[in-house]
Amino acid sequence: MDSAAVLDIALQGLLVAAKLSAPVLITALTVGFAISLLQSITQIQEVTLSFVPKAAAVGIALLVCGHWMISEIVGFTHRLFDTLPSLLSGG
Repeated sequence: MDSAAVLDIALQGLLVAAKLSAPVLITALTVGFAISLLQSITQIQEVTLSFVPKAAAVGIALLVCGHWMISEIVGFTHRLFDTLPSLLSGG
């Protein structure tokens, strides 16, 4: 196994991780921004106010995107296991 193969596997792993975390992170960012905007407009400075809506939105995002996320990680794992023999044999 050469360094190019290791770098390729690492790059694929990072891309899959970025794709899988994007729906949750974007949801949390959007809801957090909306709540902070609402707090700024109404001048309610409560730190814990943004936690419950953000947690609920992230939970909904996981329910909506969960099947896709699991299928992506299973597909990546299958592709990795399929290429493993050729990586170990050097060919």
